Amino acid sequence: MFAAMGRHRDPVGNALHGTWLGHPLHPALTSLPTGAVATTVAMDAASVLPGRARLHDASRLALAVALVGSVGAAATGLTDWQHTHEESRRIGLVHGALNGIATALYAVSWWDRHRGRHLRGMATSALGYGLTLGSGYLGGALVFGSGTGVDRSGARLSGDRWTPVLPVTALDGQPRRVEIGGLGVVLYRSHSQVLAVGEHCPHLGAPMSDGWIDRDRIVCPWHGSRFACQSGEVLRGPATAALPSYPARVRDGLVEVRGVHK
Repeated sequence: MFAAMGRHRDPVGNALHGTWLGHPLHPALTSLPTGAVATTVAMDAASVLPGRARLHDASRLALAVALVGSVGAAATGLTDWQHTHEESRRIGLVHGALNGIATALYAVSWWDRHRGRHLRGMATSALGYGLTLGSGYLGGALVFGSGTGVDRSGARLSGDRWTPVLPVTALDGQPRRVEIGGLGVVLYRSHSQVLAVGEHCPHLGAPMSDGWIDRDRIVCPWHGSRFACQSGEVLRGPATAALPSYPARVRDGLVEVRGVHK
């Protein structure tokens, strides 16, 4: 989606994914248009009471805020949607379509209000708000049902004990998955260092044993998220949460891994 942006690709993508926030940005931005339209509908209901006609200007202003907020919500939602698959992709498509129709109705409503057709504007925005609520239900299904935007890296290895896991000679340039205390850990060898990270990418749970190291970055095999080798910090999305990273050392020819404090 951002390939044509050249060197600006990563900064723009990271900004829209929310990697700088450590949390997907889309859910945060959706609260602005949803809340602004709810305010519009509430003021519309109050404006039909005697002596409340002055609320018309306030409700039109709230609707304008909703239209501006919808642009940011749509941009971040589309950025996240491009990395979904199968059922999540279909649900996301309907979710986005409903939001697009609702936004168009809000724009028509704003124009009607601007031209003094308040009753028609009120009806149009109320219809759009109904679509927004339905779309919000689908958004909830994506998060709670499909885990979209949820940290999928799994449980963390904890404790202060160094655990020998395999001979360093077994790291022949390919990642190796080992199990420590029932938890999977993936080992990489980068130059003279051994790296130990969680077995699943935080984005959608991709197996990091299929990943690789590129220019001192650990790369997710599914969607190309990149993580700092030493810290697991996200350097490029779509992942927003850090990849679990554990201390590792070589002692007497064996790779040893230690957990982290919770």
